[in-house]
Amino acid sequence: MTRNSHFIPLCSLDAVANGDIGMGYLPDGRRVAVYLVAGNVYATDDRCTHGNSSLTEDGCLEGHIVECGMHLGTFDVRTGEAVGPPCTKALRTYPVEIRDGQVMLSDASLVAELKA
Repeated sequence: MTRNSHFIPLCSLDAVANGDIGMGYLPDGRRVAVYLVAGNVYATDDRCTHGNSSLTEDGCLEGHIVECGMHLGTFDVRTGEAVGPPCTKALRTYPVEIRDGQVMLSDASLVAELKA
C-alpha cells in the first residue's frame, strides 16, 4: 500500500460472523460480499459470474468456498477462482484489511481497476 492510500470502510467486522457472508458497498454503489474465514477477511463482487445471483442474499459459505444459490456453482473466496460448475469465470476480488473494527478497502485498488 502506498503512503497516500485512503481506506474505504465496507462494513463493521462485527457485521460478519465467522464462516458467514457479510455485505458492503463500493463508492459507486456496487455491492461487495465480505467473508470471514478462520479470522481472515476476504471480499469479492456480490454477483455470481454465471447467473447474476447475489452471493450475500442467496449464497452459502463452507470454508473458503462460496456456493451460489442459483445454480450451485462455487468459487474460492481467497482468489475468486471458479472451482465448481457451471461457473467458469472468476469473481473479482478486493484486497481488504481490518482497521479499528472495520473491514477496509484501499482506494488504490479501485484506482487500479479504473485504469485496467
